[in-house]
Amino acid sequence: MSSPSLARWIPALTWLRSYNRSWLRSDILAGITLAAYLLPAALGDASLANLPPEAGLYACLFGGLVFWAFCGSRYTAISVTSAISLVIGTSLGEMTGGNTMRFSALAAGTALLVSFIAFIAWLAKAGVMVNFISESVMTGFKCGVALFLASTQLPKLFGFHGAHGSFWGNAGFFFKHLGETNSISLLVGGIALAFLIIGKVFLKHKPVALFVVIGGIVAASALSLEARGVKLIGSVPQGLPPLRLPAVYWHDLNELLPLALACFLLGAVETAAIGRMFVAKHGGRFDANQENLALAVSNLVAGVGSGFPVSGGTSQSLVNEEGGARTPLSTALAAVFILVVVLFFSHLLSALPQPVLAAVVLVAVASLLKLSTLKELWHNDRPEFVVAMAAFLGVLTSGLLRGVMIGAAISLVQLIVSPAHRFARTNPRHAPFLGSRTASGQRTNCGSDDFPAGIGSRLFQCGLCERNDLEPGECGANDAKAGGA
Repeated sequence: MSSPSLARWIPALTWLRSYNRSWLRSDILAGITLAAYLLPAALGDASLANLPPEAGLYACLFGGLVFWAFCGSRYTAISVTSAISLVIGTSLGEMTGGNTMRFSALAAGTALLVSFIAFIAWLAKAGVMVNFISESVMTGFKCGVALFLASTQLPKLFGFHGAHGSFWGNAGFFFKHLGETNSISLLVGGIALAFLIIGKVFLKHKPVALFVVIGGIVAASALSLEARGVKLIGSVPQGLPPLRLPAVYWHDLNELLPLALACFLLGAVETAAIGRMFVAKHGGRFDANQENLALAVSNLVAGVGSGFPVSGGTSQSLVNEEGGARTPLSTALAAVFILVVVLFFSHLLSALPQPVLAAVVLVAVASLLKLSTLKELWHNDRPEFVVAMAAFLGVLTSGLLRGVMIGAAISLVQLIVSPAHRFARTNPRHAPFLGSRTASGQRTNCGSDDFPAGIGSRLFQCGLCERNDLEPGECGANDAKAGGA
């Protein structure tokens, strides 16, 4: 295999050749900052997935060790995410019947299936397919996820066991059992929540959660909180797990496939959105197909390393950018720092109070509740608002996995009825591909003025641009149109 071909698949082989040693200090500092942010997030998302804390650490560790070499975006950080973790936790609970070992094996097996789907998507050059999940659908879905998450974490904050069912069942259980609140747990969780909110307001994208976690561990040991009825997260094994295929059987794969497809859709859409955000901010090019390959490799290693599905994380990537990262090496260094914690310090995490972890999770996913976006849709694009609310109610009434499928179905209907088909029929050479939304009013179609970009519109890239790896408009459609005018 020629070196240029290999470098096309592994971008790190290109940028490492021109790596400036003066960048290393910035990448190290960004890696430390990112690791400090990832550690509490990994613990919290493992809790959402109903998995032991170490599963989140392993997923971030092994995924991070390989993602940096394959990703095309300079700042994107791989991580476990709240949405995928909740989908895993709610879906596998029904399949395992409370069997912890089987739960962990199926979660790792799901990561392997996600890897397989992402690899097929990369081979088929289907990066553009992630864009057919519209922004309105994702807004509604994430709002539903935020409320569902709150229904699972509030009981932990108040110091009693929660229910494991639908949003309505969880919410009803919480209000019904408020009398069982442990006042010490609520006090500990409330203090942690207050510090986290203050940090989110005044110290944005700083690792405040890490200091809250450390403070919680110190308080639990110094004040004997467990003896006062405050639940701790329990034993966290020290060292690395053996790298092996999870104990998943062929008949399990059929049941896991819809879950893996949902996780892939969520991960691919989120990762693509992050990449486009940074391209819009810093310039450059974005290749969604390359990110699919990076997701495939990362989830493969996370699966054999006893983790669960990973994807690009928006807040984690912003932390990486604002930490001063110069290259993707910062995410590899973050994984190395997590490795040090897993090898030598993970046993200290066993004293972390559950109310503190619940506070970390609640604040971390508050950004999913996009009320301002819903308000904007209500005022500017009522049809898209209806779409967002349909996805939102789908999550709350039908569950997270079905909610993802409902959102995908809504997006498919939008695609079918899109005016783009009229353009495709009259301009077959420039058949449009569905792309990301923009918030501006500029025209974004390659060769047509029929589609003004706005809150509810799409960015269309013509087929010629897509097939030849061109930016929208580079095919010359606009120039040809102008010349013929």
